[in-house]
Amino acid sequence: MKHIFFLLIPFLMWSQSNFEKAEKFFQEEKFEQAQALFELYLKSNSADLKTIEYLGDIAGQNKSWDKAIAYYKRLKELKPLEANYYYKYGGALGMKAKDSNKFKALGMIDEVKESFEKAISLNPKHIESRWALIELYIQLPGIVGGSESKAIKYSNELMQLSTVDGYLSRGHIDEFFKRYELAEKQYKKAIELTGSKVSYYKLANLYKNKMKQPDKAKSVLEVYNKKNSR
Repeated sequence: MKHIFFLLIPFLMWSQSNFEKAEKFFQEEKFEQAQALFELYLKSNSADLKTIEYLGDIAGQNKSWDKAIAYYKRLKELKPLEANYYYKYGGALGMKAKDSNKFKALGMIDEVKESFEKAISLNPKHIESRWALIELYIQLPGIVGGSESKAIKYSNELMQLSTVDGYLSRGHIDEFFKRYELAEKQYKKAIELTGSKVSYYKLANLYKNKMKQPDKAKSVLEVYNKKNSR
């Protein structure tokens, strides 16, 4: 038995080396090379959660939604109490719905919602799923379940979990419905709170692309760059 173990060591080391190389390729955004090595590693480690997740993420990067959905579904089956797997599954399903014809997309919407809601039920502090539901509810027409009030509900929940996400999400909702001055106030509150890059860029984008005030957009970015060049 001891001899068999020692015979296995080179194979195990080679397999682990493939995973580490694949992970490095992934981090360098060399997704094609990463995918080949992850697939090879998965053949001998069929239930490795991280490998399956990486392959799902690569499929998502390539907009291969069916593949991404299959990988994330497998993750849910292997670890059904992990919130992030439901979030990623819902996201991939939502992107497939977006690329599908309207009739087919309508049949997917409930499962998309349920996936994000399941993620929140498993992890009540899951911020990304609330953002996803906000986007879903403002993008959908009212006749098929769109609802600004539901979007605001999740924005309020974000406010309790992360004040900056609360301001940014409320600004996003106001911007979507063309309440630009209200959106401006929300983004400014986010800037005052954290001074984050996202907050500054949201405000600059609002000025440039929605309020048609490029000088203000330029000024906002100059302030951000000045603060971060020290």
